[in-house]
Amino acid sequence: MRGYGADDLREPVTVNRANRHRGEVEATIDGERRILCLTLGALAELETAFGADSLADLAARFSSGRLRSADLTRILACGLRGGGNRLSDADVAEMAVDGGVAGAASVVGDLLAVTFGVAADAAGPELHRRGEGATSP
Repeated sequence: MRGYGADDLREPVTVNRANRHRGEVEATIDGERRILCLTLGALAELETAFGADSLADLAARFSSGRLRSADLTRILACGLRGGGNRLSDADVAEMAVDGGVAGAASVVGDLLAVTFGVAADAAGPELHRRGEGATSP
């Protein structure tokens, strides 16, 4: 084994920490790599927020691909809390997602795809077209 010199420790090691088999995705938000996961608690919060009677209703709403920016914020916030981040919806609304609105839509699309076990395009094809599926509140 070789030792590590001072030069070796300067560069950060990038490791993908998200486990997609557990429904996790990783995103850079406010310059920090964060894990997002829609846990059962997060899904229950989304059911209440969107007035959905079941997970199937929630999935149907999301698969339409027509999410408002407020919806993206809510889903990101729930995913961040499910991933262990202590942030309110208001905190998340003030944060910058890497890639802007298109990046936020892509993260939400990935998160919904791993949560509901569908291909990313089936989770909301409009979300993956550079944010065009997201409309303002």
